[in-house]
Amino acid sequence: MKFVRINHIGIASKDLGEAMARMANLFDQTPTHQELVEDQKVKTAFYSAGESHLEFLESTDPEGPIGKFISKRGQGIHHICLEVDNIHEALAHLKSKGVRLIDEQPRKGAQDCWVAFIHPSETGGVLMELSQESEPKK
Repeated sequence: MKFVRINHIGIASKDLGEAMARMANLFDQTPTHQELVEDQKVKTAFYSAGESHLEFLESTDPEGPIGKFISKRGQGIHHICLEVDNIHEALAHLKSKGVRLIDEQPRKGAQDCWVAFIHPSETGGVLMELSQESEPKK
């Protein structure tokens, strides 16, 4: 398994419009990409940060992952996304080590990436997302 880079840091936000206004006010930044990810019940706004991004997330459903996160922990860092060269190989490697995964198979995420999450109990309490930009090869 090879890490390509830190793809993004996901930040849970109660109100995406407010988060975007803060980014505009503090850093004169506008989003490079916005998207509704219905599968995850979330609206996103991505901001370029060098070779990585900040992804602000607003829940579209209080029972969605971000809605539940905010109700338990409040706004703030939700996950760190590591881009890998082959998401199927990465998941197979982790499974062979007995690592607890939230997703055993990759699924479509924002920006047409393939994603899978590692359970935070395996990473010292940090939700880790694996991502691959192109169609994963099995």
